[in-house]
Amino acid sequence: MHKLIRELRRREVFRATGLYVGVAWILIEVASVLLPAFDAPDWVLRALIILAVIGLPVTVVLAWFLDFTDHGIEVQAEATDTVVMPFGSRKTDFVVIGVLSVALIFSIYLNITSEGSGEPEVIEPISVLIADFDNQTGDPLFDGTIEQTIGIGIEGASFITAFDRNRARSRIKLVRAEGGDTLDEEAARLIAVREGIQIVLSGTVSESNDRYEFNVNFFEPTSSDRVVEVERTAPDKVAVLATVSDIAGEIREELGDTSIEKDSLRGNESFTAASLEAAKAYTEAQSVAYAGDYEQAAGYYRQAIEFDPDFGRAYSGWALAMFNLGRDAEAEELWQKALTHMNTMTDRERHRTLGLYYMAVSQNYEKAIESYEDLVAKYPADGAGHNNLAVAYFSTLDFAGAMEEARKVLEIYPSNLFYQQNYALFAMYAGEFDLAEEIARGVIAEDDSRYYAWLPIAIAELSRGNLDAARESYHRMAATGERGTSLANVGHADLAIFEGQYGQAVDLLEPGVAIDIEAGDNRSAATKYIALAEAHAGAGDADASIDAIEKAVASNAGLGRQVSAALLYLEHDRVELALQISDKLLAAVQPQRRAYGEMIGGIIEGRNGDSIAALDKLRAALDLADFWLIRFYLGQAYFNAGSYVEALDEFDIAARRRGEAAALFQDDLPTWRYLATLPYWRGRAQEALGMSDAALESYKEFLARRAGQDSLTLDARERIAQ
Repeated sequence: MHKLIRELRRREVFRATGLYVGVAWILIEVASVLLPAFDAPDWVLRALIILAVIGLPVTVVLAWFLDFTDHGIEVQAEATDTVVMPFGSRKTDFVVIGVLSVALIFSIYLNITSEGSGEPEVIEPISVLIADFDNQTGDPLFDGTIEQTIGIGIEGASFITAFDRNRARSRIKLVRAEGGDTLDEEAARLIAVREGIQIVLSGTVSESNDRYEFNVNFFEPTSSDRVVEVERTAPDKVAVLATVSDIAGEIREELGDTSIEKDSLRGNESFTAASLEAAKAYTEAQSVAYAGDYEQAAGYYRQAIEFDPDFGRAYSGWALAMFNLGRDAEAEELWQKALTHMNTMTDRERHRTLGLYYMAVSQNYEKAIESYEDLVAKYPADGAGHNNLAVAYFSTLDFAGAMEEARKVLEIYPSNLFYQQNYALFAMYAGEFDLAEEIARGVIAEDDSRYYAWLPIAIAELSRGNLDAARESYHRMAATGERGTSLANVGHADLAIFEGQYGQAVDLLEPGVAIDIEAGDNRSAATKYIALAEAHAGAGDADASIDAIEKAVASNAGLGRQVSAALLYLEHDRVELALQISDKLLAAVQPQRRAYGEMIGGIIEGRNGDSIAALDKLRAALDLADFWLIRFYLGQAYFNAGSYVEALDEFDIAARRRGEAAALFQDDLPTWRYLATLPYWRGRAQEALGMSDAALESYKEFLARRAGQDSLTLDARERIAQ
């Protein structure tokens, strides 16, 4: 062994090998940087590495048999009488050591710079619309189920979002004359172009000898070329969902997902229904829920769970359906089951479920913000995540944050009309009426069926004092269909009450309530009952007003109805009933509810003549949630306490924040009527401070739109006359 090593050293094998390794190492590191920059195929780098490995033993052999001499390269056996070049000198040792050192330093540098930056590769968001598959099996179990499974599977990639197929189907009539509800490839292309969707995916499923064959391809909507075609075969029906999950994984890879793990596709990154039957029932439930038929949706969700008792996604859908039907106790029970089955959901769906639970059920908006912030951090292309985060900010009265998040989602999906509509609504609440109107009119220009887009337009006109233009907006809203008609009815009645036209409001609301009850829309009916109670109270019909309040309360239709009912009870001196609502709100976990509970208590203290206690409760309410309505009543409490400067400041704040009064309870249901008496109270505070001219203008502003004979209207006229 000693002789072998000495011979290897004499023949310069060690030095030659070291020099070769160093140079090869440097070349491979350089290639790993330069080749991707020139979009070279991956096989080029692999080929270089293979050649380098093959070259190592070749170098060893050549170094053994050959040597550098003054006559050139010669075989070692023939080089004994020649002068050997100084390859084996100390200088050469330094060269070899230097090359190896450079290779090592260069490698370490590349690793540090690539890993130490902490910034993973950012892939541009991609939205995908999945067209209806051509089901050639004749088995209805495959209708919609395959598309749903693939959609959930591809969303395992952080940068991919599957466009809602139900929403796409509702747009077919806007892009194709014959309309229909078949989202075939042609319709999908047209909708993708309209909505700014980058990729359309279509496919077929067929059966042969009890085997199920899938052919899936995807492409850009404006191109006739198929970008990628994926083919898979499931050996039987039991294996279909797993096979489709594999297809979703390959699509993700083709779209640029490098984080995918094959073994995880059939676990937490795919649709985890236990059977096609469960998946089919879930798909049907999603479809009818989108159409607003929550009762039928609940039946389908129940069916899905019968097929698969661990189907967490179905529990959450069922819970949401119950919540929308106003069955809060059932919804809460189902949410708890959904939360215990979150291990069957994808990571993205877990974040969505938690966020929705915090938003809709527990109304813990701070926790909802945390969930949605985590969601969009992990899945930056998740449009629904960004949108719901904006709604969560909005729910905490952070209108600037809501608008900023809405801008972000529109940067990703600039053509999405739903997100544009929400942006317009956020701008309305923030008091940016011109911006809200501009965006809303753009939405309507693209799709005149979007009835909610008329609300920011109507409110913008009201902010300018253009009541006739606001009425026209509500007329246009009603022309969009049943839902638009129901909301427009509230808008028209809201305007009538704002003007003091109480009889007109009653005439509008009574048939509106009847239509909602017949349609089973409890929330809209309760909203109209509250407005009807206000109209009856304004007209002096206390009995009819109380009857309407009781019907609204019996429907248990949300926070806004409860607060409004308490305020109306106080108008009719039913203090005990108002206190019952206050106590219920004060017992809630949510600070927003407790804020309104404190507000009602403060108003009661003021009615009892205890101004200090009233102020204490109202300020405590404001600490819990800075609602417009609390500011308004705090101003009145300051006025009644003789603190006119503070009172005027609160009224000025309320005037600046009038966008919030457009829909006081942040449910997009018009409440502009609450602004009607604000100029009167500003005038009272200004008058008390000796600001006679300003007070006179405020009283005139108040009376300019008033046709009723209520006490405040009569008082304002007397003050002007004096």
